[in-house]
Amino acid sequence: MLFQIKQLLLHYREIHTETLVSSSHLRRWKEVNKLFPCETSDVLHCESVDECLQPFRLSVSTLQSVSTRLKKDMIRGLGKHTHHRAPVKMLPTFVRATPDGTEKGDFLALDLGGTNFRVLHVRILEDEQRVVKMDSQICAIPQEIMLGHGEKLFDHIAACLAEFLDSHELKGQTLPLGFTFSFPCEQLDIDKSVLIRWTKGFNCSGVEGEDVVRLLREAIHRRGDYDIGSVAMVNDTVGTMMSCGYRDQSCEIGMIIGTGTNACYMEEMRNVKRVEGEDGRMCINTEWGGFGDDGSLRDIQTDFDLVVDKTSLNPGIHTYEKMISGMYLGEIARLVLVKLTEDKLLFDGQVSDALQTPGRFETRFISEIEDTGLENTQRILTELDLNWSLGDVRLVWLVCDTISTRSAQLCAAALATIANRIRNNRGLDHLKTTVGVDGTVFKKHPNFSQQLQATVRLLAPRCDITFLVSEDGSGKGAAMVTAVAQRLALQPVVFEKLLLEAWGPFDLLVALW
Repeated sequence: MLFQIKQLLLHYREIHTETLVSSSHLRRWKEVNKLFPCETSDVLHCESVDECLQPFRLSVSTLQSVSTRLKKDMIRGLGKHTHHRAPVKMLPTFVRATPDGTEKGDFLALDLGGTNFRVLHVRILEDEQRVVKMDSQICAIPQEIMLGHGEKLFDHIAACLAEFLDSHELKGQTLPLGFTFSFPCEQLDIDKSVLIRWTKGFNCSGVEGEDVVRLLREAIHRRGDYDIGSVAMVNDTVGTMMSCGYRDQSCEIGMIIGTGTNACYMEEMRNVKRVEGEDGRMCINTEWGGFGDDGSLRDIQTDFDLVVDKTSLNPGIHTYEKMISGMYLGEIARLVLVKLTEDKLLFDGQVSDALQTPGRFETRFISEIEDTGLENTQRILTELDLNWSLGDVRLVWLVCDTISTRSAQLCAAALATIANRIRNNRGLDHLKTTVGVDGTVFKKHPNFSQQLQATVRLLAPRCDITFLVSEDGSGKGAAMVTAVAQRLALQPVVFEKLLLEAWGPFDLLVALW
């Protein structure tokens, strides 16, 4: 019996010689075998299960190929004449700098992305180099407003903002505002963003195709009892980068791995062909979740991925996201467990109604199963009305670990692509940078971060990357985007004032002439 277990472990290591599995991964597998002793029949089951999971295991060369494909799609997305055909949209954000530590002042932030929205008052203290989230308030959006006329929605937002300003004695001030509007938009400037389409249950008429900043200002002006200053439209990924950028000024990449996944980074303006200008940099919202929507990743999609895509609300869209993010990982695991059970490799071949129900195996179960011992895994399987054995528990762990590992590796391949691009753009032999990161998958899964970082080191060996977890990117980050935009807007004014002081108006006029 001991010989058979040793053979299985050797088999497991041999399988992964070509695939990217860290020593800690194999160590965890050994720990699982200690926790859940197996019988002879379980060893045979393990080998059969391993064959089923093989399509999820990606070699280093495959991940390098994925990175190469993404690099090409990023270039297409940046092109003036190719971006409309690119699955990776590479959207300009008109954020032209990261924080430099001199930002200061009071700012408002609006965060609208679901059935509730938040209003925040944020204070940035230059002397202490920290962001203080002063106050916040959550406001509900009734169903009739979500489905009514757009004017009613923005009147509701303006009313809630007025109530917040009243209750915090801010109504006499005209404060700049960062607006996190988490719906598909075409951003035309830092303060101009046109809604492409509603998602997340919203269907307000008269908003699609319109500038949402203008609609917000019009609603505020209809009230006439307060006003706002400059407005900066903020994507939540950009907010993540900017909130971390104030704490670490080498942060030039933002990444979210939660319900969905996305990333942004600072691109050289000379490469952003859709926006005029050659100098400086601009933050690009990659929308990398759409990578593969043109079929370029079909060779690494498993049959389970294809089912998840086909049964989703948006078939054929967000291919990469469906292989990585928290919205889909649990469902992929459920489909694998159903297949293994139907093949009589799990639970004595008995599939419960709960396991047959789409969405019933939640992504958080993956984290809990990999993070905790026998008791918690037993509880989850019992809640799913499954008759389990200790061998079943070990195999369920293997399924979860394999799926989460692939997610981390694919995310790492995309992140390595961005880091390598920044290094090459700047002609550097070695890049040192920081990634601001947010999202429940990254923060709550016990091994995701470790696996991601190990894979990035392999795929971007000349990049030294630090990871910094964001604190409220859609709130504090939105305020920081506004603060940086305000700082940049003031720079020409300050420069002109210094010239006037140094030369005097007549001498300056002669010099300029």
